[in-house]
Amino acid sequence: MKYLPHFTFLRSFEAAARHKSFTHAAKELNCTQAAVSNHVRSLEDFLGRTLFVRTTRSLVLTEAGKAYLPSIRASIEEINAATELLVGKPNARTVVVSCPVSLAASWMPGLIARFHELHPKIELEVHGIIWSEDDDLVSDISITMEDSHETKSSAHKLWQEEISLVCAPDYNAGGEPLSRVEQLLECRLLVALSRYAFWERLAVALQYDASRIMGIVQTNVNSLALEMATSRLGCAVTPRSVAAPYIERGLLIEPFDISVECPWSFFARCDYSAASPSTKTFWNWLVEEHQCNP
Repeated sequence: MKYLPHFTFLRSFEAAARHKSFTHAAKELNCTQAAVSNHVRSLEDFLGRTLFVRTTRSLVLTEAGKAYLPSIRASIEEINAATELLVGKPNARTVVVSCPVSLAASWMPGLIARFHELHPKIELEVHGIIWSEDDDLVSDISITMEDSHETKSSAHKLWQEEISLVCAPDYNAGGEPLSRVEQLLECRLLVALSRYAFWERLAVALQYDASRIMGIVQTNVNSLALEMATSRLGCAVTPRSVAAPYIERGLLIEPFDISVECPWSFFARCDYSAASPSTKTFWNWLVEEHQCNP
């Protein structure tokens, strides 16, 4: 067998590339920042290629680093999986994910299908949560909706959320299909509890007085507001990612062509250092699939 770089060098490279930081990689690997930096430097010397551009704030993969990383990551995951089969717990290949119930219903099915195409032997168990219900004790990965300006840096932002106003295709306001902002006076608003700020932001963008809305029906989950909207009970104001499947299936439409940034977004968390190999595989895939620019 040809001489290969030390596995420790490869592991430090993968962790540093994932965290974009030697410091965070060192914390995960339970070693010093200097050790991780030296491991990567030794790997670069072995390869004769620079893998990172070092800046004062973060690490940026070079083209060589980008090309090298997928194979190294896949190899580490294969080693983890093989080890898990021999010594892991019987349940270790199941990954428990907690997620707001509305997002779980709209986004999770497609996510699971794409993941299982690549990793058919890893099972996902999804726990739907409502509001601040704490599921950390049983979940390997938790997904929550939080204020983007107050969330701790340890969370991974999945995407920049937007606010969407939707209604049934045949919903009438004042005796005709909803197409003009002034018709909102004739509409009932369907909104999740404590998310009235969604409507206030949307009203500003539409240049509409939010206090003039005819009536409000509040629910405890966004998906229920969307179901009410399909029954022509009013206009639902929800995160666009939650409303997207209803729009794609033609059950709801966005009567106004407008884009409004949401102050809250969906964030994922994982205790990577204590995670099982299956959890790490899913987490790495999730982060790669949802690379959101801050």
